[in-house]
This record gives sequence, structure tokens and C-alpha cells, in this order.
Amino acid sequence: MPPERLQKLLAEAGVASRRGAERLIQAGRVRVNGRVVIELGAKADPERDRIEVDGRPLPPVAPHRYVALHKPAGYLTTRADPRGRPTVFALLPDLGVRLHPVGRLDADAEGLLLLTNDGALTYRLTHPRYGVQRVYEVQVEGRLTGEVLRALRAGVLLEDGPAIPTEVRLLGHAGGGSRLRVTLAEGRYREVKRLFRAVGSRVRRLARVRYGPIRLGRLPAGAWRPLTPGEVRALAAVGAGAPPS
Repeated sequence: MPPERLQKLLAEAGVASRRGAERLIQAGRVRVNGRVVIELGAKADPERDRIEVDGRPLPPVAPHRYVALHKPAGYLTTRADPRGRPTVFALLPDLGVRLHPVGRLDADAEGLLLLTNDGALTYRLTHPRYGVQRVYEVQVEGRLTGEVLRALRAGVLLEDGPAIPTEVRLLGHAGGGSRLRVTLAEGRYREVKRLFRAVGSRVRRLARVRYGPIRLGRLPAGAWRPLTPGEVRALAAVGAGAPPS
């Protein structure tokens, strides 16, 4: 097989996501044939070259697994927590491969979380330039006015740049608050909460109901399921699309 970029090989072997693999390389933790490689453009052939991460040989590529999890509020989207708080991996059985989350959900957020060991696909599903849509159902304090809704739809300037939702739909009012469906085409840090904070509103509840073509549906909180072959093909089709210009 022709040589491929190191970060791609590490991601496909389930060592880390593509961006995580880039950080490993830049930190000098990857060797090829005994030589430390820190250049992100470096390539290797896993059939001919000895690739090591922290002195350990690169594991063979494991079969790809794809999982949908209904993350409950109160769980961290990380493998372990030094403070002993529960993580999403406590909700999964041993599936024989090391999975990583596709993007993140805050501890107090809930809803659809995808997990996989397919690092190459994870990179394309999470990188902002590919514009993969995430859909959230949001409950906020107060009855939002038409002026506020128009401001949200036009986009809000945040500290890390403008945030322009693909869609903001008012679903109704209840209990002195408002219910909305918000669609974003990127996954920036706490973007939904910051978006509403910028227009003077506070998020009470945040649930992701769709990621790309995958929907949460009726999956109970705390439950998981493998993605169907059709869903995996749909994800791959999204990840194979050309990034927006």
C-alpha cells in the first residue's frame, strides 16, 4: 500500500482522533523506524515501517465500530475524570475496541452522542469546514421576542468569531420559558449556551437530537445502540462531501 500521513494511520488504528494524533506527533511521542517524527506532513507505510507511540508499536487496525448513545445530563464526555464524576463510558459495555466520542456534549447537556474508533471519519464529521449539521432542542428562560429571534437567525458575534445558526425555530412557550430547535453547522465550545447568553437569555435544558444524518429518535436516556449499515453509509457520505467554499 502507498505511504499515508501518520495522523491518518494513528487515527485508523484507534490511538486517537485525527486532531489528537496530530498533537501526539507534535509532542514528539511518535517514532517511525526509531526516529522521532514531529512533521504533520510525514508519511509511513504500516506494512513496511515500524511505527511507535510512546515506545509501543502501533496496534493493527481494529474493525470499525459505530455507536449511538443517549447521553443523560450529569455524565462527562471523557474517558475518565480525576474527580470521580461519571463518564459516558460507564454506560457502555466492553465492545472490544477503544471508542472515542464524535464531538462533545457538556456535562449538563443530554441527547445524541456518537462514538467510534474510526478516527478518519471523526475528523471529517467534527471539522468546522465540512459543515456537518447538529440539531438541538433548547429550553431557555423567558419568552423570546421576535426581535431576539431575528437577531439569533442573523448571527451573533461571540468572542471567538461570529456564530450563525443554520436554523432557529420557535417551538412554543411553557413555564415562563421558550422552547426552540437550533441547527448549527459546527461544534464550537458551548456554542449554543453562548449564543443565547449573547442575546440575554439563559439555557435551562439542552439536548442534541440529530448529528448529521443520525437521529436520537426514541433511544432511552442512558441507552446505546450500534448504528445500522445504512446509517454508517450515510455518515460516510456526509464525511466524504467536499468542504464548503
